[in-house]
Amino acid sequence: MATTESGGRAEAGFTVSRPTRADARRNFDALLDAAREMFAAEGSDASLEGIARRAGVNIATLYRNFPTRQHLFQAVYLDEVEALALMAAELDSLEPWDALESWLRQFVSYATTKKAIHDAIAHRAEMFVTGRDMIHAAGRPLLERAQSAGKARADVSFDDVLFLVNGVSGANFVQEAQRDRVLAMALDGIKAHEDS
Repeated sequence: MATTESGGRAEAGFTVSRPTRADARRNFDALLDAAREMFAAEGSDASLEGIARRAGVNIATLYRNFPTRQHLFQAVYLDEVEALALMAAELDSLEPWDALESWLRQFVSYATTKKAIHDAIAHRAEMFVTGRDMIHAAGRPLLERAQSAGKARADVSFDDVLFLVNGVSGANFVQEAQRDRVLAMALDGIKAHEDS
């Protein structure tokens, strides 16, 4: 997956480009937002007609931007991963551990609500390679900064952290509070502790 010069994303015959005209760009963004909401609420079988209706456009506009359901899944997935990557850059002003913890909490929150999209593109290995590379580029510096400051354990790799996120976000918790407690315990395992 590569970003095209026009601001789109290309992958083995698949290209989604964010339109340049303001009205078309608004429709594109509204479709992504509506799809994100409906996939989270209804799963991967959410109605494309319902997504178009929620976005305030007709179905032809949806298909002009996203010729298939798979194209829409991929665009939503990459849009979300890009948002996580941008969020990491915005945390530079926080203390190293606070930045890492904040980003990981957001990552788990994102991953927990995106199971439908994850399941829908699970067979697209190249999509996950692209997403993984973006996540590594965003999150690894946060971990390294916390490790350099002595706030995160030196023996923890970023891959370890990703396994942790996947484990917590993939569990079927009864309540969000339960998920938050398990995440807090997992984060405590990453955090460097002074010997008592």
